[in-house]
Order: sequence, then structure tokens, then C-alpha cells
Amino acid sequence: MNSNQIKSPFILVNLKCYQESVGHGAHRIAQAAQEVAEESGISIGIAPMYMDIHPIKHHFTLPVFAQHIDPITPGAHTGRIPLSAVKTAGAIGSLVNHSEFRLSIADIETNVQALRSAGMVSCVCSNTVGTTSAVSALGPDYVAIEPPELIGGKVSVAEANPAIITGSVEAALKANPQVKVLTGAGIHSGKCVKTAIDLGTVGVLLASSVVKDEDPGAVLRDLVSFL
Repeated sequence: MNSNQIKSPFILVNLKCYQESVGHGAHRIAQAAQEVAEESGISIGIAPMYMDIHPIKHHFTLPVFAQHIDPITPGAHTGRIPLSAVKTAGAIGSLVNHSEFRLSIADIETNVQALRSAGMVSCVCSNTVGTTSAVSALGPDYVAIEPPELIGGKVSVAEANPAIITGSVEAALKANPQVKVLTGAGIHSGKCVKTAIDLGTVGVLLASSVVKDEDPGAVLRDLVSFL
């Protein structure tokens, strides 16, 4: 699967390392995501912890992303995660440069090129318009704009700082007309998603509002309700 096979709008749920998304919790969220995707026709992807990539890929048809890959080739790298490992497990792509795992521009470029060469999807996270421009020039499939001060909160970037979204979309397309922009940070409702789409993005990257809720299916249904 490549980015052209993922329909827009696209909702990508990052499970991070919350207790709620360990093992059975990851499957519970994936089950909810699959049900909502089938009901609504909206593309929903999931980025679980490494150990859950294979079982989720085995049991569900959702696009599965890794949360990170290390810019290395297979070899003597104890504790590292090469691209080939997540691809073998069943991931179709990876997040790159998440705010909780920043990389140098050189390592971002290495990962983007490696994912492209492997026929996988890259989603590079950015925190400013300038960074969006720089990473878009590297040729990723997606760039997700996430002001770090809003991550995990209840105020979405679409509400708090719409200018960073419109500016990022303009900067991204100027640097690379093929790139697709996602919005992240504080996304928690269908209204947030609709606003992000109206501002020029193709979808959202979110985590806690889905992962930490007792009923992730209800949250996801709300997220797609205006699409």
C-alpha cells in the first residue's frame, strides 16, 4: 500500500506508549477503528507499539504504521529498530520525527528515502511553518503539523492557531506539490477535523483523545461525523 491508495480524508491514530494501548488495548482500539472505517468509508490508520504491529496487521485490514524507525541498516545495532523489521512485521509506513522522538534533518532525509525505496509511506512530523517547508522538500508522502505545546490537550491546533495550518499547507505545496499535509495536536472532535480539512489539510494525526477514552469507537465516530 502506498499513499495514493490511502483515501483522503485520512485519520491516523498514534497509540504512543499509553497503558491503554498495550496488547489487548491496542486490539480494542484497532477493532473500533476498523468498525468506524467500514461504517463511514473514511480511511483510518493506526500506529501501535512495535510488538503490536504484526498481530494488528494479521487481524485487521487497517493501514498500520510504525511510530518510529532508526536511520540504520540491519546489523550490530542492539536495541534499535531498522525499517526492514517493521516492514516484515506488516507496517506499510512510519512516522518520522515525532515531537517525542526528534531527529536531525539528515536522519529525517535518510528515513524518508529508505521508506520510499522500500515502497512504504512516510509521515514526517513538523512543529513550525519553516520546518514544514524544509521537510516537505525531502519528498515525504505526508507532513503532519503539530505545535508541541498543544499535543495531548483539549485545544486543537485548528482552533488555537489556524494560521500555522494554512501557512504549513502553503509552504509544503510550494516546496513539494506532491506532499499531503495532516494536522495534529489537540484534535478531539469532529468539528476539529472538519476545520482542519477546511484549512487545506487532508486529515489528522491524533492520539490521546482516542487512546485514553473508555469508548474509542464513540470518539472515532464523532471524529468522522462531519466528513
